[in-house]
Amino acid sequence: MIFRLRLLLLGLLTGGMLCAQPAATISKPGFERFTAIAQEYVDNHWIAGATMVVWQNGNPVYQAAVGFADLRSKTKLRTDHIFRIASQTKAITTTAVMILFDEGKILLDDPISRYIPAFAKSGVLEKFNERDTTFTIKPLTRAITIRDLLTHTSGVGYAQIGSEATTAIAKKMGIYAGIGVPSLSLKDQVDKMAALPLEHQPGEKFTYGLNIDILGRLVEIVSGLPLDQFFRQRIFDPLGMNDTWFYLPADKQGRLVALNGEDSTGKVIPLDPNAKFGSEIFDLDYPKAKGKLFAGGAGLVSTANDYAIFMQMILNGGIYKGKRILSNNAVQLMTHNQIGALNEGNNKFGLGFEITTEQGAARLGMSPGSLSWGGAFSSSYWIDPQRKIVAQLFINQFSNSHGEIHDKFKVQVNAAISSGGY
Repeated sequence: MIFRLRLLLLGLLTGGMLCAQPAATISKPGFERFTAIAQEYVDNHWIAGATMVVWQNGNPVYQAAVGFADLRSKTKLRTDHIFRIASQTKAITTTAVMILFDEGKILLDDPISRYIPAFAKSGVLEKFNERDTTFTIKPLTRAITIRDLLTHTSGVGYAQIGSEATTAIAKKMGIYAGIGVPSLSLKDQVDKMAALPLEHQPGEKFTYGLNIDILGRLVEIVSGLPLDQFFRQRIFDPLGMNDTWFYLPADKQGRLVALNGEDSTGKVIPLDPNAKFGSEIFDLDYPKAKGKLFAGGAGLVSTANDYAIFMQMILNGGIYKGKRILSNNAVQLMTHNQIGALNEGNNKFGLGFEITTEQGAARLGMSPGSLSWGGAFSSSYWIDPQRKIVAQLFINQFSNSHGEIHDKFKVQVNAAISSGGY
């Protein structure tokens, strides 16, 4: 899961007053236990707050919030507060790619260099000099494909938070991880990424990296639209995801939660405005900027209910309330193993989602075949095709040494669903 990937986000933003009516709390029998657990974490000063949403068969069975949207102002957290969803952006960008696949505009095994020629010159890191960050590369054994990027098997690493060599080289090249740098150009960033040496040959390993940011640029090139406009026209507006944005309109900025970190004892605290994401200081107010960098790997903000709509569309086979976003065939490709004998921890990976195996399911009582991922600001979600549920937990915090709360959420939700007969 995302929490093992050394994603280091530090930031502070101030939440404000909401113009619309707060969403109601919903808690069918069995879910109150997790509400109490989350409140205990707040009372122990381990987290500032948490928003939880669970749907089954397309209907909400659990919707609650505890704690604070802003520690300094003591603004109470509501289920309609807006969170930075970081890497939960990746599944949405993957959906955009699969829309183009459905339309016959791309094939998954097309080389990315067909659309972004700079990748024709990519190579694999051979030698790296720590003192001056110089390096040599060796040729690729085959071209990087769109499928490689969708499955994080291309060899592209992460800037700022990746391996020592990739982080150092990316810093020298001016490549960023896509969070908190709203003034940059996606085209320029992706062209630079093409010159970043790969960590291994395409298809050789699962390496979490800037793959989906590259695919965001692919969507722009093939569709002729900026990524934010493609998302709005083809995904958000049809689904009614009105609170999901790269950069928030002024009338929604007051609902953005503040971010928090921890002190040396693991207690939650507001963050220093000069906080860093990995190796670099970044703009803490990036969701409020009039930005032009649409980072398909980490740039979106959303609410738990908005993201539940997106997950429900996937669970429904690409359709939600009569609006078809993807073909059932595209969803089948996304939700089945695409990495062969390779592994992501104990699990597999499809297109955009980690896929729970029998081995992975045994740890927390998950259903095999469940789809999941999360974000650097302590968020997690999963889609369970067997139990027909989608579930989302948002916590406005990083770093979070009490991340086991996400596992407790899974255990309690599955127990409530299994015993409640919903």
